[in-house]
Parts: sequence; structure tokens; C-alpha cells
Amino acid sequence: MAVVAERAFTSRSTLQRIEAGDASVSIGIYTGVLQALGLLEGLGNLADIGNDPTGQVLASAALPKRVHLAPPPAGPRNG
Repeated sequence: MAVVAERAFTSRSTLQRIEAGDASVSIGIYTGVLQALGLLEGLGNLADIGNDPTGQVLASAALPKRVHLAPPPAGPRNG
């Protein structure tokens, strides 16, 4: 535990708070711990909408149901 705390540039007590699920620990500290554990690349998956079916449904529901196209502009007639 001391090695992870040192590599993450944080204290052992903060690392214990992370392990306990303390929500008041900043995301920067979590990022440092993930980096120290070699798990940082998984952080990008948290915000990936491809991994969030509920978010996809909510985003689709917010889309307009119908789209009204503007009539084409009136131009000179050939004729």
C-alpha cells in the first residue's frame, strides 16, 4: 500500500479513503492511483457512450421527433 501511495503522490490515509469508497477524494487522486496501478487506460471507458445503454436511450429520447425542412429558395425561372 505504501508503494502505491508513493507512486500516486498521495498519503496512505488518502489511499485508505479511496479503498473505503470516500466520495470526497478528488478525481485527480483517483487518476494518480489508477496510473500507479497501471489501470489508467480504463478511465476513458467511463465516459464512452458506447458503454452506457441508458445514456444512449436518454440521448435518443431528446432528439426531435420530426424535422421540418425549409422550402427551397425561389430563384429565377428558366422558361
